[in-house]
Amino acid sequence: MQVILKRIVFYILLILIWEGVYQLRIWPETAIPGPFSVASVLIQGFLDMTLVYDILSSFRHLFIGLSIAILIGSILGILLARVKTADETLGSMILALQSVPSIVWVPLAIIWFGFTEASIIFVVVIGGTFVMTINMRMGIKNVPPIYIKAAQTMGSRGMDLFFKVILPSSVPYAITGVRLAWAFGWRGLIAAELFSTGPGLGYTLSYAADFNNMALVIGIIIMIGVIGTVVDQIIFNRIENRVLKRWGLENPA
Repeated sequence: MQVILKRIVFYILLILIWEGVYQLRIWPETAIPGPFSVASVLIQGFLDMTLVYDILSSFRHLFIGLSIAILIGSILGILLARVKTADETLGSMILALQSVPSIVWVPLAIIWFGFTEASIIFVVVIGGTFVMTINMRMGIKNVPPIYIKAAQTMGSRGMDLFFKVILPSSVPYAITGVRLAWAFGWRGLIAAELFSTGPGLGYTLSYAADFNNMALVIGIIIMIGVIGTVVDQIIFNRIENRVLKRWGLENPA
């Protein structure tokens, strides 16, 4: 409760400072609008459903892309963990590609798919796949040997050993991979939507910038940050903590 109160006070002070800077008129309103102007634009956007449609469209792109990324990343992660040759060859390439920012893939996506939803989904997939692969590989690789030996002692072998011991033991790493894939996918989504033909939060941000609507630009940026934080903290952080506690990897206290 104290943490929540501190955050509320902090953001209230931040808004007051913002309003103070705005009232000093150091910069024109077209450069830095006041917080009430931004709030007014956002409220209007929700009332006429424009921002609602943008959010739904962005989440649809994200859900499709993230689902594909998690599936491909899980398969690749298992492959790298189980096949040494694949890990030494394909694994090195995935490590290199994982360090490439998602926005770098946007021009390639546009060339391949044009200004379509497919290009947006492609960037989301690329953004989430590699980090999911690396975490899934780590999960399979880091299964405690005592678990495997105990299962083998009881007669578990092959696919039975994999599905009943190795895969369940890797779940904490997989959940972390999903959380990171969401974060990378969300960033990639917004970057790709900046070059799309709409709808979506990134498209609306680009549209507002083209018409010098700074109140909407700042409002969309705030929305992107708030949505990212809320989804990460309320959904993925809670799931990750529960899994870690259940697997005995975090102190319940």
